Amino acid sequence: MNATTRRTRRGALVLAAAAMLPLALTACSSDDGKDEASSDTKSSAASEKATDSAASDTDSADEPFGSACSSVPDDGAGSFDGMAKDPVATAASNNPDLSTLVTAVKKAGLVDTLNNAKDITVFAPTNDAFAKIPKADLDKVLSDKAQLTKILTYHVVGQKLAPKDLESGSFATLEKSELTTAGSGESFRVNDSAEVVCGNVKTANANVHIIDTVLMPKM
Repeated sequence: MNATTRRTRRGALVLAAAAMLPLALTACSSDDGKDEASSDTKSSAASEKATDSAASDTDSADEPFGSACSSVPDDGAGSFDGMAKDPVATAASNNPDLSTLVTAVKKAGLVDTLNNAKDITVFAPTNDAFAKIPKADLDKVLSDKAQLTKILTYHVVGQKLAPKDLESGSFATLEKSELTTAGSGESFRVNDSAEVVCGNVKTANANVHIIDTVLMPKM
């Protein structure tokens, strides 16, 4: 092979390599784009998942909780949605488990007081809570309007208390003395004597925490 032929072949190889270089760069660029797109997709999916999780946690924290919540009707005026539309005394009257409390509120003449109050919390004893009181004693209380009013207003706090507020606190009541709360998660006690059995029930003007024991202020 003479020198001219060798030079010709060498030149052809150089030209071929130069022609292949843009193709190689294009392929690399395409792969990088795919990697970046894949990374962006994963990042977006992770972000959406985190957002959904946060929204779910927020929704969960705003829902009623507790063992006694299962007895609340699924629909109608006595359901959670129904109670949310009415002021607290009216809402309670639509809940069968609070009928004794409603009777007591009526006897004390507190229906309008509770319905017209703004942003309050009611710790509402169930019928079973009132049943713990000997009948003779309960009848005596129900017939004494002053004493009944004192007891019922002790169950009302002049601000809306969310579950997180119940973890540890002391709150002034409409009766003018204080009650205490403690707990975490979905387990809370009031005055270390009453359990919240269905908490975070919303009405038009109040948060209601249903309890299993009647609270007694100092007489």
